[in-house]
Amino acid sequence: MEEAEQEAVNFGTSLLVPSVQELAKQPITSIPPCYVRDHLDRPIHNLSPLSVPVIDLQRLLHAHSVDSELHKLHSACKHWGFFQVINHGVGGLLLETFKSEVTNLFQLPMEEKKKLWQQPDNHEGFGQLFVVSEDQKLDWSDMEVMEAYVAAMKELALTLLNQMAKALGMDENEMAGLFSNGVQSIRMNYYPPCPEPDKAIGFTPHSDADAITILFQLNDTQGLQVRKDGHWASVEPLPGAFVVNVGDIMEIVSNGVYRSIEHRATVNLAKERLSVATFYSSNLESELGPTGSIIGPHNPPRFRREPTAQYLKGFFASKLNGKSYLDVMRLQQGESNTM
Repeated sequence: MEEAEQEAVNFGTSLLVPSVQELAKQPITSIPPCYVRDHLDRPIHNLSPLSVPVIDLQRLLHAHSVDSELHKLHSACKHWGFFQVINHGVGGLLLETFKSEVTNLFQLPMEEKKKLWQQPDNHEGFGQLFVVSEDQKLDWSDMEVMEAYVAAMKELALTLLNQMAKALGMDENEMAGLFSNGVQSIRMNYYPPCPEPDKAIGFTPHSDADAITILFQLNDTQGLQVRKDGHWASVEPLPGAFVVNVGDIMEIVSNGVYRSIEHRATVNLAKERLSVATFYSSNLESELGPTGSIIGPHNPPRFRREPTAQYLKGFFASKLNGKSYLDVMRLQQGESNTM
């Protein structure tokens, strides 16, 4: 019997916007008003790089060093919300080939890109996400959402999630029920040079809706910034490493033990920046909420329960605004943890 083809998942729509890459090719000295941020929202450039935790995956999986490296992973997820992973097992040739393919994709003529542009009823394709009104401020970037180099990223995501579950003391069956056949998506980001980088944002400050995000930096133009202890700091990816951040789903599942990290992307006056983010979430058949093996009389649930599909659709229908969507899931005083 032939296996039925899995139906594509559509979490919502985003208003269609022009290509920033094409706009940046024009001889402009200032950016259109729809990209100009208010003074309080403008980025800070030339921040000192932050020394972020580094997790060695080979040590994490090795019997003689697993305890110390697992402690480092637990601390990174609890106190930082992000880390870099080295010795991750993803081959250099695969990464170089994928880097070349992504670069070539963004260099396609506009007529070819139009064939891959977002449609009014789906957010996949070239364009931007989370554009929900005509008058909101736009990001200085173009994005392409697609499934590529999926196998390597899925294996890495599941390995890290399994280790996080072990550090949290989660029941293995709960872990499998949530993340086996989870939702995986990939976003390729192109940030063109910007004539007024102090007035624009490459990607609005936000936390990710997923469980974990794995970021692959394709060139040496820096732009990733994270909010650590209330202050913005730059993150400089290590050569050959992935930057991994905890998403809102993992904060919910861990009942707040692990914290999702608010982050943003800045833009450069003279250089383009390319990155690829892989998002891994719980499966659509699961119910999202604090895991039962963690909560108890001394650790009451802090978040409500909701089907994962409903949660994701709600997130993608909202305007990005820091960690605000996590508050939608947060239980208020006097609320019960039932649907």
